[in-house]
Amino acid sequence: MKLQNFRRFDPDYTAEGKKGLKAGNKEEGPVWDTFAADPARLHATAKAIEAAIMGNEGPSLPAPDPGEDDPMEAEAPEGRVLTRLHRFRERSRKLVEQRKAAALKAGKGLACEACGFDFGARYGQRGAGFIECHHTRPVHTLRPGETTRLSDLALLCANCHRMIHSARPWLTVEELRGALLPVQLTEPNGAQGLR
Repeated sequence: MKLQNFRRFDPDYTAEGKKGLKAGNKEEGPVWDTFAADPARLHATAKAIEAAIMGNEGPSLPAPDPGEDDPMEAEAPEGRVLTRLHRFRERSRKLVEQRKAAALKAGKGLACEACGFDFGARYGQRGAGFIECHHTRPVHTLRPGETTRLSDLALLCANCHRMIHSARPWLTVEELRGALLPVQLTEPNGAQGLR
């Protein structure tokens, strides 16, 4: 049926008085316009999709040698559109909102429980109300029917959340907090200080 949807755009097909299926979606036109006159690109895209389905990205394009003169001039081709298939575990957005509300009600604000970073304090209105939520009981360990409690969630900044998940075994929030080193900060006005 999908091929018949595309045929409605094919001038060779419609020239014979045939119509193809008209009830396709709005994305079929742009797809036809992109690939109809470029079979090599269509083939490469199909192979990339196939590789993603099979669990690998296929051959990557070699990055040009930046040379020794200026390593900041390194470049690589990016931006190809690929489709990837992912399995993901269900999470409750409502529970996350309840965890944030509980922190606000307790007067703790929405600061990172590991490093203390507060998006609202640092970014003003743009950061107000923003914080990531980490499952202290990994979701993949839950058996069907088990539930997540508010106490199983920790509020973390993006950096700390990423560091917890950067390698297995994952760190606990307490372990990450203990691993933090003092940071030398440079403020926009050039002033420096430790945090």
